[in-house]
Amino acid sequence: MTRVLAKSQAHYRRALTRMPLGVASNFRFWGEDRTIYVKYGRGARIVDLDDNEYIDYRMGYGPAILGHADPRVDDAAREGMKVGGVFALSTEREYHVAQRISKMVPAAELVRFSNSGTEAVMAALRLARAYTGKDDYLILEGSYHGLFDAAMWYTPMDKWTQVGDPQVYPYSEGIPLSTRSFAHFVQANDANQLEDVLKRHASRVACLLIEPIMGNCLGIATDPGYLRAARELCDRHGVLLVIDEVKTGFRVARGGAQELYGVNADLCTFAKAMGNGYPISVLAGREEVMRKIGRGVAHGGTYTAHSVSLAAAERTLQILDETDALERIADYGTALRQGMSAILKSRGIAHSFVGHPSMSGLYFAHDPPRNYRDWKGSDYTFYDAAAKVLHDERVLCEPDSREPWFVCAAHDDACLKQTLAAFEVAIEKTLSTLGERRQAGG
Repeated sequence: MTRVLAKSQAHYRRALTRMPLGVASNFRFWGEDRTIYVKYGRGARIVDLDDNEYIDYRMGYGPAILGHADPRVDDAAREGMKVGGVFALSTEREYHVAQRISKMVPAAELVRFSNSGTEAVMAALRLARAYTGKDDYLILEGSYHGLFDAAMWYTPMDKWTQVGDPQVYPYSEGIPLSTRSFAHFVQANDANQLEDVLKRHASRVACLLIEPIMGNCLGIATDPGYLRAARELCDRHGVLLVIDEVKTGFRVARGGAQELYGVNADLCTFAKAMGNGYPISVLAGREEVMRKIGRGVAHGGTYTAHSVSLAAAERTLQILDETDALERIADYGTALRQGMSAILKSRGIAHSFVGHPSMSGLYFAHDPPRNYRDWKGSDYTFYDAAAKVLHDERVLCEPDSREPWFVCAAHDDACLKQTLAAFEVAIEKTLSTLGERRQAGG
């Protein structure tokens, strides 16, 4: 049955009169005719204003790890409401949630709460600068650390070079160009380049800010050896290792990517999965570093550790820690990969997967990308075209190939069967539209 978006389109025209792009975030705008508005979500599915029901693989960019409107978490949130709202004072539950986080993540010796991943990373960078007395920082090309000025830089393809420091540019207007010199970029999985940059700039560099699995670049993962090398190089050069687990935290393992890789951060950030969609984030790390907060470093916020979000996080983390939810999520993600791969192999379409089964990236080439340049230099037209067909078939993935497919504990056999059927339709229609020039070679 043809997907109809008449009500979403009508609402878009109304919303545009009061909201830029008709949405509350630039990333929710998918064009005048394809932007959708959600009526409600339950489990692994959402329903739009036109009553189209989708199997959701965006999951709010990862937060709804147990599924939308999980009754256990929502019940806990309602209990949190009984505490009250905002007091500008602390509550007892903060300690209990911090205890749980420290139990799950050994590097999280001390914990501070914030409201969003962006806020947590901002605080981490501020703290790293204060602790080291240095202003500069390193970022992996293609990584995403939130929408704040220090993180909103990139290296354009036509400016890439294999030697020296690449010139960086802001990816939004309004970012002061005078702050450009603070940011240094390195490529993922190139320890020699990282060492070279640190040798030249360590006296000015406060921290290496790194996503072990790049949540806004297909889910490209760093090699375990690279992350271990980064840990050693940071120690050698007096640079803090800040591991951004806003997307991977409590998703890829109970202890996040740090558990998978066997590497502990000096500072680490968490957000999305920890509250199953309720707004909460965490800055955590070594006690010696974290004790600078309140002793020279300012951190706070009116809504930090809100009673509702904190109660939701307490229940979510308990479920993730004490049940087999993460194992089931990984099993589903593996089965999804296998099913998609079988469909692609039967048609001779070169492909590979990157990331973790709980947040997979699909790449249309035999060899998976190892860094941002590999992905950016590839042709992702096929993926972008197939994603639009998937939406029409009521399977909701991010239309931009940079975003992984997120799996939740509510995805079940029915979801898998329906997804693979839709995926097969999408591949056939995309082949028909674009031709078969991408077969057997990528």
